[in-house]
Amino acid sequence: MNTPTSSIADWRKNYERGELLESHANTDPLKQFDVWLQDAVKAQCPEPNAMTLATVGSDLRPSTRIVLIKGYDERGISWFTSYGSRKGTELAGNPFAALQFHWVELERTVRIEGRVEKMSAEESDAYFNSRPLASRISAITSPQSQVVASRQWLDDRASVVAKEHGENPMRPADWGGYRLIPDRWQFWQGRRNRLHDRLAYAVDARGQWNMERLAP
Repeated sequence: MNTPTSSIADWRKNYERGELLESHANTDPLKQFDVWLQDAVKAQCPEPNAMTLATVGSDLRPSTRIVLIKGYDERGISWFTSYGSRKGTELAGNPFAALQFHWVELERTVRIEGRVEKMSAEESDAYFNSRPLASRISAITSPQSQVVASRQWLDDRASVVAKEHGENPMRPADWGGYRLIPDRWQFWQGRRNRLHDRLAYAVDARGQWNMERLAP
């Protein structure tokens, strides 16, 4: 192993790309999220739609993975995956999850927490049928999160599935959409000297969003 020229503990980064003040933040966190996501797209951040999804299993062990946001509106944040995957199994037992976006180039992070529900079969069908054919075949082929014999097994299975299902494969019953209904948001903007900006939003008893500043 090569010896690093400096200790990882000594790595430093100065944050000085922006600020997040209450006077400029939207009182609706969804609208604030929309502004920041569009900023990430305009800045050409790599995969601005990539988000970390955290779930917790029945053994109370948390797990994370990267998924792609496929929609957001007043109903919540949506993505699609296998219901039989580890995340699907954990959400079936504990329907609460957390999402995180990290746009490194803008020195920004968004954290979202809430309850997760499955999207309707009609919504899942519509999205599945909009995907490239190869992606649809992969969704049918892969027993996501399960142990498989080899890479060759996957490739062979994909070939069989492609021949069996042709050009218009149907969405498998164990694949579809999820929607997280936020009840907490947090927006983080890097600032100099580690005095970062953190604005948190939470729903009150009246269903209204309250904004608070958190210490960095």
